[in-house]
Amino acid sequence: MNEYDSNRILDLLKPMGYNLTKNSLETDCYIINTCHIREKATDKVYHDIGRLKKNFKNKKKPILIVTGCVAQAENDQMLKQEKYIDSVVGPQSYHQIPEILRKIEIDKRRIERTEFEVIEKFDNLNVIKNSNSKISSLLTIQEGCNKFCHFCVVPYTRGPEYSRSFNEIIKEAKQLLANGTKEITLLGQNVNAYNYKEKGKSYRLSDIIYELNSFRDLKRIKYTTSHPKDVTMDLVEAHKSCKKLMPILHLPVQSGSTKILKSMNRKHSVKEYLEIINKIRDAKPGIKFSSDFIIGYPGETEEDFKKTLELVNEVKFINSYSFIYSRRPGTPASKINEVNKSVAKERLKIIQELLKSYQIDYKKEFLKKSVEVLFENKMKDQRKYFGRDKYSNSVLVESEENLTGKIMSVKIVNYNHNNFFGKILDEQKKSFAA
Repeated sequence: MNEYDSNRILDLLKPMGYNLTKNSLETDCYIINTCHIREKATDKVYHDIGRLKKNFKNKKKPILIVTGCVAQAENDQMLKQEKYIDSVVGPQSYHQIPEILRKIEIDKRRIERTEFEVIEKFDNLNVIKNSNSKISSLLTIQEGCNKFCHFCVVPYTRGPEYSRSFNEIIKEAKQLLANGTKEITLLGQNVNAYNYKEKGKSYRLSDIIYELNSFRDLKRIKYTTSHPKDVTMDLVEAHKSCKKLMPILHLPVQSGSTKILKSMNRKHSVKEYLEIINKIRDAKPGIKFSSDFIIGYPGETEEDFKKTLELVNEVKFINSYSFIYSRRPGTPASKINEVNKSVAKERLKIIQELLKSYQIDYKKEFLKKSVEVLFENKMKDQRKYFGRDKYSNSVLVESEENLTGKIMSVKIVNYNHNNFFGKILDEQKKSFAA
């Protein structure tokens, strides 16, 4: 979502004469879009500011704006702590950045804007053309969270759940397709909590998927991130009916222990999670799953951790993110005694090795097989093209022909931890020559 937000901030600033620069030493305005999910992300903000100060020590200071969730959480404290910052802007207020920039340029004032103005934000964004022309594009349909998991700051930094207008979303999707997009990933803090009501009709995530599935020029649809509690039967049916909806689903579980899930306030048990997995598998045979795991959550015993390993062994996730619990100020979990760090680190190592083993086994299955790859771009200073298969696996292929935007059959010849390496099948090479 931060990537989508950053692109939209750029769209807002282009009419003011600002353009994206790849040379940070020549920038006039430096915007740091931040995440507050983990402590290290917050620390990185101040590290980046320190590096910026060093780089501009003997040059004219650029305007520095910190936006996103760290800005929302720390607001005017950031302005007090770091005098180099000109403005802090929360994720629901970045539509105000053009106005803020004008005031900074004219009045040299330092400004804090962290109100929850999500409706006003999207009203402003809807009149600004989305200029993203990537083959694979992101599209926010929902923001905020009402779940209040005890470890999470999102409800406090992004606010309550808000669903954009169905027609606004479809209009922006059509704009992306006109720009050249072939794949759209629908975004939300709880994307499957999307629920927009208008004129007596209620729209859900499945309605958006069905509508996008009818667009001829759109080849692939994905969505992230889902909450197990919001996986409804109409969404399960969409996986069965919509061929453009890819057979990969990121469904965070966080723990394999129902006791810990209850302590986390996740609102689902392990049994319910597995029932959801099985329903989707029945609807879409061959679908694969990825997930998130928090290791060393307060109260996690060795038995709780073993249950998490058992869940991994049962589902066999093809790709997952796992982290040691990170205490976030103001959350209910921050008041509970933490698991010993050395114990948590050892558990993290064990689960990451297990997750990696399933990832490797999964990748071995692709060797010498053909996959359909949507190519997104040519890699810098190389003859290689980058694309993804229907499971979102990265695939690299060497080609003298321009593959960008094409879906090609590729034979997988090798792989490493991050990528598959493939060759375009011979019969398709002939079509290039023709």
